[in-house]
Parts: sequence; C-alpha cells; structure tokens
Amino acid sequence: MNEPRIASLQRVTGETDISVTVSLDGTGAASVDTGIGFFDHMLTALAKHGMIDLDIVAKGDLHIDFHHTVEDTGIALGQAIGRALGDKRGVRRFGSALVPLDEALAEVVVDLSGRPFLAWSVEFPASTVGEMDTELFEEFFRAFAMAAMMTLHVTKKTGRNCHHIAESAFKATARALRMAVEYDPRAAGAIPSTKGIL
Repeated sequence: MNEPRIASLQRVTGETDISVTVSLDGTGAASVDTGIGFFDHMLTALAKHGMIDLDIVAKGDLHIDFHHTVEDTGIALGQAIGRALGDKRGVRRFGSALVPLDEALAEVVVDLSGRPFLAWSVEFPASTVGEMDTELFEEFFRAFAMAAMMTLHVTKKTGRNCHHIAESAFKATARALRMAVEYDPRAAGAIPSTKGIL
C-alpha cells in the first residue's frame, strides 16, 4: 500500500490530443492547459482540494466548440485515476462532501464501485460562465465517472451564481474523491467489497 499511485496516459482522437498524469498521494499541485480558461480553473481546484497532483495538456478543436475537449479530458482524467487506483486494495472506497462557495452549496458522494454512474442534479441560471457553456459541466462529470468506473452523485443544494455553483461542485468532488481514495488504516489492505473485487 506504500507504492506511489501514479498513472500517465495520452488520449488521441480526430478531435483532441490529451495527456494526463495523476498522483493520488500528492500535495494538490496542478499544471493544467486545456485552452479553456474557466475549465483550467476548475481542474486546478479539483487537484488542490483533492490533494491530487495533476498534469493535463489538452489540444482540441476549440474552433468548433469546447464540447470535445471537455468530454475527452473527463475521459482521460477518469482513466488515469482508475489506473492509479489499481485494484483499490485498502482504500476507503466511499467519500462525501458538502462544500459552500458564498451562496452556492454542492453535495457530492463518491463510490469507487466499479459500476459507472452519474446522478447529476445541478441547474445553472445562465447558459455560460466565462466562455464555457454550463451544460458542459454535466458532460465532463459523466465522462469522468464513466471512465473512472465510479458512482458519482453531484447535487446543487443552493446557488444563484454560475461561477460559484460550478466551483462548489468541483471542490466538493475533490473532497469526496480525496476521502474515497485514501487508505483506510483499519482495512489491512483488503479490497472494500463483500465480492472481493471492485
């Protein structure tokens, strides 16, 4: 359980070229360049508050729109976290967090279940934040959850400002994920499932 949990991968399609490196036992250091300023801000917050070292370089067809870059970054990041987790031996598996940002409050619950699912209950009062379409946040989280093989529930409890709503959701995801991937000192290296596999 003491070996570093680090993974790197590159995802190349006709629409995007994305390189990701994650360290689950990091300090929250982040180097993120997707070409989408607000998205970079959110991914940096995910790293910082999840205590996950994160290096992402994404080149996508931004001249069309941001959809492919956001979705494919979610896929690549989820796959990298899944690889870094390995068989998930000794981790807590579940994590949850309520995180406020001024008037906004988000609740996130994570289960490293091996069964990918996103329950998304977040509404935005406007269609964009910065240059980013707010509908793309759901696309990111869905791609992320599916690729990481996790169950992820994201719920907006309250909020009026799109920036605050998005940031509270990312920070809550970070805190819940941090809890879920942590080693449980009482687990004695066991896989946290009655099935013996996740």
